[in-house]
Amino acid sequence: MGLHKSALMIDLQSFIKNISKIRPSKHRSESLQILVDYIQFKIDRKLPVNLHFICTHNSRRSQLAQIWAQTMACYFGIEIRCFSGGVEVTACNKRTIDSLIRAGFQVEENEHPDNPIYQVFYEKGKSPLLAFSKLVDDPINPNSDFAAVMTCAHADENCPVVIGAEMRIPIRYEDPKSYDNTPQEAQKYDECSMQIASEMHWVFSRIKM
Repeated sequence: MGLHKSALMIDLQSFIKNISKIRPSKHRSESLQILVDYIQFKIDRKLPVNLHFICTHNSRRSQLAQIWAQTMACYFGIEIRCFSGGVEVTACNKRTIDSLIRAGFQVEENEHPDNPIYQVFYEKGKSPLLAFSKLVDDPINPNSDFAAVMTCAHADENCPVVIGAEMRIPIRYEDPKSYDNTPQEAQKYDECSMQIASEMHWVFSRIKM
């Protein structure tokens, strides 16, 4: 497997080095292994790998999961496409973006009063990921041949069918929203981001090319 770590932004490389030794608990690894197996199955058959991360508002956890999964795939030299969506449109929360910036991503915002579009740069010379709140079936998202990764309990329970999904994989994360406007706000967003980053690192480190 050819690592492409040198293609990532310098600050991102440092962040990934710091979290690379974090291992998920036995319970978490069992859920994550389902995602590993799905990716490996597609790669072994030389089929496209599409991962669609879903939470209720597509504002925090699904955005972090999409961006970290795409970044870790790049880090390990694995060709995949990551997406995110929700069951309601709100806006990608600015606290989510601030946490990504602290981790080493470069972000530019396109002005929009209600639902800003953030360009998230993670790899030198490559087009950015676009972070904005959208529905699961938004035209930017795949309509077939993808795994639906459910990142929150509400979406998992209230979105019983994801049309077009080959597989549904629940990998839930605690919502940092409950710490908004508290002294712990930045810490809790960073902890959520770090957990997602370390688990996506674990997932892609296990893929055999």
